[in-house]
Amino acid sequence: MASEISFAGIFAISATAACFAEFCTLPLDTAKVRLQLQKRAGSLEGAGVSKYRGLLGTVATIAKEEGLLALWKGIIPGLHRQCIYGGLRIGLYEPIKTFFVGSYYVGDVSLFSKVLAALITGAIAIAVANPTDLVKVRLQAEGKAGTPRRYDGAFDAYYMIVKQEGLAALWTGIVPNIARNAIINAAELASYDHLKEIILKLPGFTDSVLTHLLAGLGAGFFAVSIGSPVDLVKSRMMGDSVYRNTFDCFLRIFKCEGPLAFYKGFLPSFFRLGSWNVIMFLTLEQVSTAPTLGLRR
Repeated sequence: MASEISFAGIFAISATAACFAEFCTLPLDTAKVRLQLQKRAGSLEGAGVSKYRGLLGTVATIAKEEGLLALWKGIIPGLHRQCIYGGLRIGLYEPIKTFFVGSYYVGDVSLFSKVLAALITGAIAIAVANPTDLVKVRLQAEGKAGTPRRYDGAFDAYYMIVKQEGLAALWTGIVPNIARNAIINAAELASYDHLKEIILKLPGFTDSVLTHLLAGLGAGFFAVSIGSPVDLVKSRMMGDSVYRNTFDCFLRIFKCEGPLAFYKGFLPSFFRLGSWNVIMFLTLEQVSTAPTLGLRR
């Protein structure tokens, strides 16, 4: 399957769709990060009553106490991240998938090839974009109980992290972040690609908004189901430096909070990631005009 759009074109379209989805859903992501960091504080410091309760309750609390704009903390590095990560993971998906099956292959690509291609593109993309993810989480964490303001915006955060912690600190949490994004990218792209392929074979379904909506919701569900544990570990490690390494973070959460802690807030996470996927894929499909943009048929 050969794409009729250049890599640069696909990159630009993918980055635009990802940035739009990021802007629309960042308040939910900010609330999710606060909830994840709060659970850490409550377990390790013996905190009493939880300040944040539920995804929408956390959104309301942040807006009331810190102002509405606080919900978009981290939007600049978030957009930086989506320009790089979103553009690369989707832009590279079709070329790598084609590499596995061959440029002259005709027919449906196997689910294994789709998953493998998405795993690779997700890992490559986040290895490049990790500094933007780190700064985004650090800015989102500001404002939670007991956390003083450390940075005057995204660019100040990049500068201060390098100055105070060293250049390598920009890649803090790289191991769980690669794991998280490779897995979630595989769950999102491969499942969207595969679900759309299945839906289009059903009677009455065409390459329409309804098809994109259903496939996007399915992609979000699979992404949350598979990626929740590594997403929690990534946020905890990036949000604070109390953990020695990825394994230490995973083990301490497991021992202090139990195995179900990795899936706490499943429904809110699905609400957040499901809406992100629906917005991103709908935008991607609408902006794209090529009949064979990897995810289009």
